[in-house]
Amino acid sequence: MKNTTRATLLAVAVGAALAAGSGLSLAQRNAQQRDTIGGQPNLNGIWQAIGTAHWNLEAHSAEAIPEAWQLGAIGAIPAGQSYVRTNNGKIPYKPEALAKREELRAGWPQNDPETACYLPGIPRATYLPYPFQIIQGGGDILFVYEYGSANRNVHMSNHKEPPVDTWMGHSNGRFEPDGTLVIETTGFNDRSWFDRAGNHHSNQLKVTEWFKLSEDKNHMTYRARIEDPETFTEPWEISMPLYRVLDENAQILEYKCVPFAEELLYKDLELTE
Repeated sequence: MKNTTRATLLAVAVGAALAAGSGLSLAQRNAQQRDTIGGQPNLNGIWQAIGTAHWNLEAHSAEAIPEAWQLGAIGAIPAGQSYVRTNNGKIPYKPEALAKREELRAGWPQNDPETACYLPGIPRATYLPYPFQIIQGGGDILFVYEYGSANRNVHMSNHKEPPVDTWMGHSNGRFEPDGTLVIETTGFNDRSWFDRAGNHHSNQLKVTEWFKLSEDKNHMTYRARIEDPETFTEPWEISMPLYRVLDENAQILEYKCVPFAEELLYKDLELTE
């Protein structure tokens, strides 16, 4: 128990240092080069999804954003294929939940939690257009995300129920015999989205994730199952590859976005003479 606690505290300290913009030390780089840690695959490193999942998990065409017309082609939404691997590529919404999705989508980007720099939730944090770092030792595993300085601790032992509902939920993890990292996360609030297209959930959400390292160790397969009986008619799954960032000086940089959202959130509260 004490060793696990020390490992967790060390991981948090290292993660905080990385989020503050410091580079990887020689010891950390050496740790990344080891094939295994405690008999399990070494997932240490900086990873990033490449694609359009952060725009819309479902297939979609390229389209303009009317409010961003001054940006021309820069301010348009790129086309993308579906990342939903079940239900013919469609998210199986209940009718009332689908109507809510359309309402949320019509109010984008003002009502998107990402616009306001709120924590991204799971699984959205994985495929936002920003890198994240996995810090793995002998105990709990820490995920450090560049966006909003978000992070989550994956409890690899002493699994417990979430004490309260939060943006990032409460994550319990384990390794399967083939080395796949499996993480079950519950205890979400109902405010995060899955993407920028208004896809949403309730506080009954449960997310099960699988991280499977490739033989070349430079990418891994990511799969997530979404369960929420209040919002969807059945569970559904997404999957995509995650790529290791191989730049020699790769590190998680600061993207503390709160100041960028303050005018949007509070401009109408400014005092006038």
